[in-house]
Amino acid sequence: MKRQTAADRIFHYSCTAFLALSCILVLYPLIYCISCSFSATSAITQGKVWLWPVEFNLKAYKSVFSFSRLRSAFGNSLLYVAGGTAVSVVLLLLSAYPLSRKDLPGRKFFTVFFVITMFFNGGLIPNYILMRNLNLIGSRWALIIGFMFSCYNMIIVKSYFQSSLPAGLLDAAQIDGCNDLRFFLIIALPLAVPVIAVMVLFYAVWIWNSYFNGVLYLTDPSTFSFQMVLRDILFVAQMPQELLMSMDPQRYQNMQNILQQLRYAILAVGALPMMVLYPFIQKYFIRGMMIGSLKE
Repeated sequence: MKRQTAADRIFHYSCTAFLALSCILVLYPLIYCISCSFSATSAITQGKVWLWPVEFNLKAYKSVFSFSRLRSAFGNSLLYVAGGTAVSVVLLLLSAYPLSRKDLPGRKFFTVFFVITMFFNGGLIPNYILMRNLNLIGSRWALIIGFMFSCYNMIIVKSYFQSSLPAGLLDAAQIDGCNDLRFFLIIALPLAVPVIAVMVLFYAVWIWNSYFNGVLYLTDPSTFSFQMVLRDILFVAQMPQELLMSMDPQRYQNMQNILQQLRYAILAVGALPMMVLYPFIQKYFIRGMMIGSLKE
């Protein structure tokens, strides 16, 4: 093992300190949010909550799960994440694998055709007109199939196939009588598990946190996503000045205190699905990103 110089040790300790500080800056808001959601309302308003819950209770979570609209929105978001991620990943694989094959007729043309869409886009209004002509306005399908393909992600998956599937592997499989479809299903897909896991994480997080698309294309409150309902709750907590002047001060203060605790509980519930998903994908994350990041 090479002996470290003083400069190496300083660099090592500096990197460790920087990463530790970054970790604290990222984790503390989440820990604070969770602690407030389990604390008493009076402790939150008086600023007593710092790291651990004060006067531990589950009132906020009981209120959250008793709110039928929030339960419906949570289920809608899970549906959008599951459906949108499944459709998007399937399309990525079906487009990326053929383009990774050098023997595909018209490969360069199709590659350029896809890449052009990364630089030229119709914009918000043409997209809305398209969704309206497809009768997707107000439908859950608007969030499942309306934004189901990303050319950038397709290029990453394409690069992964090119770097992880040697040409000799396909030749050997064809000599044994394996056709293209069977090679894709039995050999290519199992080898692409890391990049598939990364794409699942990317799409799941993006769809779960997506808010603006729902505002544009959803009209029925029963189809609203979790983020849309969360926005409504946060806006209710910021009432117009005219309404505040007409309310009893004590009543307004009590309502504000309750809403403040509910906000923390709702934020914690909203972060839970992605926190549960990430540990299952984390082991594939670095490998999938590093191999797929080399674009050819």
